[in-house]
Amino acid sequence: MIVIDACGAGALPDAADYGDEGTNTLQHLAEAAGGLELPVLQALGLGNVLPLAGVTPSPYPVVHGRLHPLGPGKDTITGHWELMGVVTPQPLRTYPDGFPDDVLEQLRDATGRGVLCNQPYSGTGVIEDFGARHLATGDLIVYTSADSVLQIAAHVDQVPPTELYAACAAAREIMSGEHAVGRVIARPFRGTPGAFVRTDGRKDLALPPPARSYMQELQAAGVPVHTVGKIGQVFDGVGVDHEYKGPTNAVAMAATAELIDTLDGGFVFTNLVETDQVYGHRNDVPGYHEALKAIDMEVGTWLPRLDPERDLLIITADHGCDPTTPGTDHTREHVPLLARFAGQSGKRHDGPFADVGASVLKWLTDRDAPLPGTPFV
Repeated sequence: MIVIDACGAGALPDAADYGDEGTNTLQHLAEAAGGLELPVLQALGLGNVLPLAGVTPSPYPVVHGRLHPLGPGKDTITGHWELMGVVTPQPLRTYPDGFPDDVLEQLRDATGRGVLCNQPYSGTGVIEDFGARHLATGDLIVYTSADSVLQIAAHVDQVPPTELYAACAAAREIMSGEHAVGRVIARPFRGTPGAFVRTDGRKDLALPPPARSYMQELQAAGVPVHTVGKIGQVFDGVGVDHEYKGPTNAVAMAATAELIDTLDGGFVFTNLVETDQVYGHRNDVPGYHEALKAIDMEVGTWLPRLDPERDLLIITADHGCDPTTPGTDHTREHVPLLARFAGQSGKRHDGPFADVGASVLKWLTDRDAPLPGTPFV
């Protein structure tokens, strides 16, 4: 199962409530890029999911459609949780005006360092605007976004990563109860003023899922669960047997390819982060397109190695991040679904995110579970 992070497929009916009316990550990306060049995904049926410039409908599509969340939100944690059957009835708390004084005071006490920024900010913009002062003072750069997150950025020469991770662990404890955010994220960076860059040392500290997931159902049935990229952290390790790093798409795709070639069975759950972290949030249309082209090429190498009689391949997303909109936040959108397996008739399937988890469980165990979602296999 491959999650192309932030690869939305059209505004949800309630998108206007989030300020996202009219958004469509894939469609607007295709228009802005002058057409997408994705021959493998095109053959699978991406152009059958929704009209896309450059991606014609396939005459022989796999199961395809659009998925919608059952709960609120438009962030990584709720998107991935819902794909595995965990629906949050209430939105996770956000801080559009920054964190309150009592939270900052606890953070200062726990870390022995001051705080800079304390407002919603883009991850690259915040180190550009506050990095020099951080180097001069040693104060932590604390910021948030439209998502339910507290993020701490620190230069590796000023705050060693081990200290930054400890600070984030302290923040995770502070951000509980009434202040429970979905994730606390460590964002180490390096470089000099005017040339700061984030490292691959990102670490997510998430809330545990509030309900049982299809990953736990798989484990109970004796099916090993392998996660690639940030997914293991998004689920706080719950339902995960083996974690593999995926700080970049190249690393995550290489790890996925190795699992395809070496595993006899099990569930591989991969997140490809760069369409969100590197390109979507920076409104980088050419970069986003290039990332999709690299994914398309990699999937083309996997298809001959996956036996459709035994293997189910699912490609989807967790939310949108329309790079053509004025803002840099996630967008409240449907996500695409492509599912390749033997016996599929190229039918269209539209439904909730949780249908993915239900289908994974049905494919690997031939049973259902009392969780949201209906199998499409």
